[in-house]
Amino acid sequence: MKYLLNTARLLDRILIGAVFLISCAGLITMNSFVGDNYFFERQIVWIIGGFVVMFLLSIVDWRFLKRTDIVTFLFVLINILLLFLFVSGHIAKGAQSWFRFGEFSFQPSDVVKLFLILILAKYFSRRHIEIAHIRHILLSGFYTAIPFVLIFLQPDLGSAIIIFLIWLGMIIVSGVSKKHLVLVFLIGGLAAGLLWSFGLAEYQKQRIATFIHPLTDLSGSGYNAYQSTIAVGSGGLLGKGVGYGTQSRLNFLPEYETDFIFAAFAEEWGFIGIFILFSLFGIVIWRILKNAFLGASNFEMLFGLGLAIYFISHFVIHIGMNVGLLPVTGTTLPFMSYGGSHIFAEFIGLGILMGMRRYQRDVHRDEVYKEVVGMR
Repeated sequence: MKYLLNTARLLDRILIGAVFLISCAGLITMNSFVGDNYFFERQIVWIIGGFVVMFLLSIVDWRFLKRTDIVTFLFVLINILLLFLFVSGHIAKGAQSWFRFGEFSFQPSDVVKLFLILILAKYFSRRHIEIAHIRHILLSGFYTAIPFVLIFLQPDLGSAIIIFLIWLGMIIVSGVSKKHLVLVFLIGGLAAGLLWSFGLAEYQKQRIATFIHPLTDLSGSGYNAYQSTIAVGSGGLLGKGVGYGTQSRLNFLPEYETDFIFAAFAEEWGFIGIFILFSLFGIVIWRILKNAFLGASNFEMLFGLGLAIYFISHFVIHIGMNVGLLPVTGTTLPFMSYGGSHIFAEFIGLGILMGMRRYQRDVHRDEVYKEVVGMR
């Protein structure tokens, strides 16, 4: 008991407090306040379970993840999971992305993102001095490409984009040279061209086309994006009030509990609510980065940075597609959107970070800055 109490004292209370408030904002937004509260009631279970998992994982000493055999096992595991989806995966919304267990479903891509962060953190932590060699960029890209392709073929474009952004962000913070970074973008541009020509399904192309010309198909593929922008814009300064969002409560805005929860929140809470929500997410990212910079080694530091990239990518893409700046890809908003898979993955990431916090360094900020600069 004393050990558990000591562990609780070592948790980042500011980070946990911000996550709790964001989770509450999501619960309030999806609560119907009348009749059936299916999403609300199940989301409470996911969130409580997530906090419990985070606390239990914060007790673990995660330094064993630095072992090559463990990281190799994780790499093989995630790819086996993704391959097995094509055999027994459950198809929902046109994507074979889920394992179905009775009333419960599990989406492996959410956990794959975390495992990829660990794999890349391990890889770059041993090679940060010689990262200027392009072979390390290419090899890390190969490790990323396998789950990227398997997720893309489900097809799950949103998760595939997050996988790419995690890799891109981590090679940047690892100290990649500018000329190699330009080469990466050129390769990415070429890959995007090939993807458009040979990889994207027609409905995915239609979503991107609708993004460029959103008013061309308001009753079809552009309907969700259009209703979302209406919801965000109609919130005004103070919002319509909790439970009074017409776009979401009257079902003009589909899937407002998941893909468009920000739009539903913005309609009811207005600009003031959006500002508070952005501030809370800013606190989450700030605390993750602070813990990352105090990591016991480059591995812990890179994991924290990768976790921040993971949350930022989800946040930016979700907000972007809700306000009409990015195509609709079905990306969730961390801690707010309905769903057990992504909620547990997010809390698992925080639990690992909290566990690393138990043996972090306590050094002067100038020393941390020199080490981070030295990584470049």
